[in-house]
Amino acid sequence: MKTKKSILTICLLLGPALIVMAQNLSPKEIIRIADEKFNGEKTSTSIMAMTIVRPTWERTIEFKNWTSGREYALTLITAPAKEKGQSFLKRQNEMWSWNPTISRLIKLPPSMMSQGWMGSDYTNDDILKESSVVNDYDHQLVGDEEYDGRLCYKIKMVAKEDAAVIWGHQLRWIDKKDFLFLKSELYDEDGYLVRTEMGSDIKTMDGRLIPTRIELIPAEEEDQKTIIEIKEIQFNQDINDSFFSQQNMKRIR
Repeated sequence: MKTKKSILTICLLLGPALIVMAQNLSPKEIIRIADEKFNGEKTSTSIMAMTIVRPTWERTIEFKNWTSGREYALTLITAPAKEKGQSFLKRQNEMWSWNPTISRLIKLPPSMMSQGWMGSDYTNDDILKESSVVNDYDHQLVGDEEYDGRLCYKIKMVAKEDAAVIWGHQLRWIDKKDFLFLKSELYDEDGYLVRTEMGSDIKTMDGRLIPTRIELIPAEEEDQKTIIEIKEIQFNQDINDSFFSQQNMKRIR
């Protein structure tokens, strides 16, 4: 275990060129490197826009987001005016919402986890991100495939029997050069495609190469999707865990 951990650490430090040369990387290690590259920073502060597209209308919500690891997150809606000031707090496996218009703080019960966040195709459960793409799945390399002009590892992830996940299996396309999650297909326990997620518009932000546009497309909803655009992001700023409090979600700006 220490040897594998040392290989991963060296690869992350010395960069993609060395990783490509490391032919002994397992599918699980490929997933781990890609996951740590996108989600592995200690903290992040970002400004994003989310566009909800429906057959007869679309609308855009703008928000600020602060995270600390996988345990803490605070999101503040900044536009449009109707929703401005609403905030959402995640602390470990619990989630709250604050509506300043009615001065009401709500703890989201398990029954609301499958509901769409802010009316989008992302669920409250997606926001909590309790499951791990590394630890909750068995991984199999099914081949190499080009996606959006980039050669990718194509990896099948099958949920472990004892894992508390909602997906039966996933297919992930991971760029072989920069280890970016570029495409995901998520299937239910019966093997039916539920949704597809695609990353694009790859840019360097705060020294980190990432997809800045993510589209989530439900499989059974025609002409429906949700688009996330990362406008700004900074990593590893000094954010204390006490920042992620119910008191702060009421006064954050």
